[in-house]
Amino acid sequence: MYKFQPKLSIGLPVYNGEKFLQESLDSLLNQTFADFELIISDNASTDNTEEICRNYAAQDQRIYYYRHDTNIGCAHNFNRVLELSKSEYFKWAAYDDLHAPDFISKCMQVLETNPDYILCHSHTSFIDEQGTPLQNYNINLNTNSAKLQVRFNELLTKHLCYQMYGVIRKSALKKIPPMGGYGNADGILLLRLGMVGQFYEIPEYLFFARSHPQQSLSMFFPNYLSFTNNNSRYSLDMLPNFYDYSVWFDSANKGKILFPHWRILKEYLLSINQSSLNLNEQLLCYFNLGKKLSGNESLLIKDLWMAAKILLSQELATTKAAKAQVSSHYSGIN
Repeated sequence: MYKFQPKLSIGLPVYNGEKFLQESLDSLLNQTFADFELIISDNASTDNTEEICRNYAAQDQRIYYYRHDTNIGCAHNFNRVLELSKSEYFKWAAYDDLHAPDFISKCMQVLETNPDYILCHSHTSFIDEQGTPLQNYNINLNTNSAKLQVRFNELLTKHLCYQMYGVIRKSALKKIPPMGGYGNADGILLLRLGMVGQFYEIPEYLFFARSHPQQSLSMFFPNYLSFTNNNSRYSLDMLPNFYDYSVWFDSANKGKILFPHWRILKEYLLSINQSSLNLNEQLLCYFNLGKKLSGNESLLIKDLWMAAKILLSQELATTKAAKAQVSSHYSGIN
């Protein structure tokens, strides 16, 4: 019996995506490159996402729909579509973004003809809820450098991680850990991919990132549209809320005392320590990391301050509850 073995797997994790999902699915299914499977992992949506997905799956045999009984968090859902994939190449897709019809074909052409590249993406343009162009995203990184330490340094630059939605060699993804459940987990994943091989950015606007109030960027990083290379007013206050992002990436973090910026630093260090870099490359990466983090020490102090406030709040709540219990006990005696 013939078993469909596509060249590319597209993984689409989704939660309550009914507003934009159909347009996003049409954008993928109408690609000029058609040799793919589309894996949808529904993170226990409570809107009409399930109905939309099942209707599309019934009409196109390339679509495989899976649904979780409970919300497992963004990172686990992103990892799940990768685990379910069975192709040589892999691509993540979001339920709200759009692609030009030749996005995948042009990415595949680059990867098929250039074995040094492990990831191919394109220039990005922002669109609004109606699909109207807003502005172009103009952070372009030198991730096609043959020097690993250069790619490492480039991916330490503050960026919005849109390379995630390019086409990636599955063999490269197998060489790094899955996406973690902490703030900037997508940025760390890209950094580690960059340590495996080179990225190529197609100099055309073929990817359209939708900006809307329900997306994580709008919720945790409200100034992200002004987060560009040309912004001379950059400050630490513009950075995302990595506390809330940690819960979004992994719902098990809710209610826990977190040290999100310390965790990011730890993952940077692990990326260097657990790589196959020679000593000279490691030293260069440590130097680049120290240079990039210089001036951001206040974020680490902020973590400690937030943890102290939470502990104090918990202690006060415990004391208040104990006093209430004692008071209730004596009231019962009287």
